[in-house]
Amino acid sequence: MSDPQRVVCLTEETTETLYRIGAEDQIAGISGFTVRPERARREKPKVSAFTSAKIGEILKLEPDLVLGFSDMQADIAAELIRAGVQVHVFNQRRVEGILDMIRMLGRMLGRRDDTDRLADELEQRVHDICARQSDGVRPRVYFEEWGDPLITGIGWVSELIGIAGGDDIFPERAAEAGAKERILENPGEVIERQPDIIIGSWCGRKFRPDQVAQRHGWSAIPAVRDHNLYEIKSALILQPGPAALTDGLDQLCRIMDQWRRG
Repeated sequence: MSDPQRVVCLTEETTETLYRIGAEDQIAGISGFTVRPERARREKPKVSAFTSAKIGEILKLEPDLVLGFSDMQADIAAELIRAGVQVHVFNQRRVEGILDMIRMLGRMLGRRDDTDRLADELEQRVHDICARQSDGVRPRVYFEEWGDPLITGIGWVSELIGIAGGDDIFPERAAEAGAKERILENPGEVIERQPDIIIGSWCGRKFRPDQVAQRHGWSAIPAVRDHNLYEIKSALILQPGPAALTDGLDQLCRIMDQWRRG
């Protein structure tokens, strides 16, 4: 069987990966949430959200392969499969999984050398940053993926915090794949764990440090007391692809370094 030549990417990480290796001509359609690279929004038809898709529009594109992510897109995948479309759904939740996804994508599309090169570069970059950031005091970090209800950071985010030189205060929750399992029913848990830094990345919504600081009892948290509340845009850190390992990780490093400088 020949390698797929027309691909629909239902999430941003596969779109960015293909652009990074110069394979953008193989992309027939993208997610409407795609912002990286910016030119993808101008060049490609937007045929899906995250949990919904324009199935008819996808079928008109006659893709050889549709690429999705996680159980959140299972219904989309099932409908396309019933329509006779070949679908692959990735499920990367860790840094290693992101690198594996990049490599697997190349093997699926006949671009193995290109994606191996990209994955190797990103892996070396992560190792170098980890070594550079390993010295010094490690701040306790609370990462908030959503503010109502409170949702803590997913696996790759927790790992990247560690690589950048901090310690996630909820590592046991980061091991949970689903957002429901990462909901904090009791906001007092954050107070108890006394984070030095709070980072917000509310997907599709601007993080509001002022609102966070006004939560009941949170004035006793070192991060609030010392005004160490930061935002990282969701497109940079909550996309399990190249963005998280580049711009997202870089922003985490800058936050840790700023905290150490006081």
